Amino acid sequence: MAYQQYWASLKKLAQPLDKFELWRKTAIALSLSKEALVRLEWFIYYYEKAAGNASLTIRHFGLNRSTFYYWLKRFNELNLKTLEKESTAPHNTRQRTITPEQDLLAVKLRKDHLHWGKVKLSRLYQTEYKAQLSSWQFQRLIQRYHLYPRPAKNTRTQEKRLKSAKKKRITELKVKLPFLGYLLHFDTIVIHWNGLKRYIITMIDEYTKIAFARMYSTKSSASASDFLERINYLLDGQIKNAHQDNGSEFQKHFKELCQKLEIRQYHSRPRTPKDNPSMERFNQTLEYEWLKDGNFTPDINLFNTRLKDFIIEYNFKRPHQTLNYRI
Repeated sequence: MAYQQYWASLKKLAQPLDKFELWRKTAIALSLSKEALVRLEWFIYYYEKAAGNASLTIRHFGLNRSTFYYWLKRFNELNLKTLEKESTAPHNTRQRTITPEQDLLAVKLRKDHLHWGKVKLSRLYQTEYKAQLSSWQFQRLIQRYHLYPRPAKNTRTQEKRLKSAKKKRITELKVKLPFLGYLLHFDTIVIHWNGLKRYIITMIDEYTKIAFARMYSTKSSASASDFLERINYLLDGQIKNAHQDNGSEFQKHFKELCQKLEIRQYHSRPRTPKDNPSMERFNQTLEYEWLKDGNFTPDINLFNTRLKDFIIEYNFKRPHQTLNYRI
């Protein structure tokens, strides 16, 4: 009996693999990427269940027709690495266009003027040698030969920059909005009036659309810190995440207060207003529905008193489209 069981298990072990199962095992052995494994499943379905019906496979996986046919044309069952994306690196990379003679002249010019910037050196090179050498080429040359006024200090500076904490971008936040204060957006509106500047710091909660704003005379981190303290008091200390752009007002004192209150900071990507659409929309509402109706005054106390009425109306009376017009 034991012999029969042993023989049955041995036969099972020796049974040849199904072609599609062999593809899967081969793909794992080749350490294909997750994207390539997904594409492999397309073709297993295409050949096994759809019987070569491309339309059925496309509908089943929700694929773009041209995408499916592109990978079908590339697919080779004898070489599953064809399911991997090809490198998009250019075949012909840019080569140095500076000649050895130009290199020597540029190095000498830099050594004679160690404190000059790359643009000044480019202009001086044109004047001295009647030839063109761009500021970018001078920058590369300075980096290559380490031609800095104080090389040791520059090395330390570069090391500090590499070690400095990288800003967390808002795209890294896995958004969950269970309560008021989970994610607050901050921004600043700059007002120019008869040679004066005034700054309105604004805030909106992503979940409830509760908003707040206050005007200051300076765009400083102290002003933003004062604003954050008021918001923290308003929300009874229930702030978890703060999202703002890379403005100077959201540095130093604002950052220190966030650390003290254990608020995680997230930043927008440079020149990407779509990272903060709720805040952008509130700023537009404040400008077009209130500021442009003649409610601005450079008197900060009077302005903030008037602004209070608008904030109350916005939060408790105005229907919001994003909340299905609920008040």
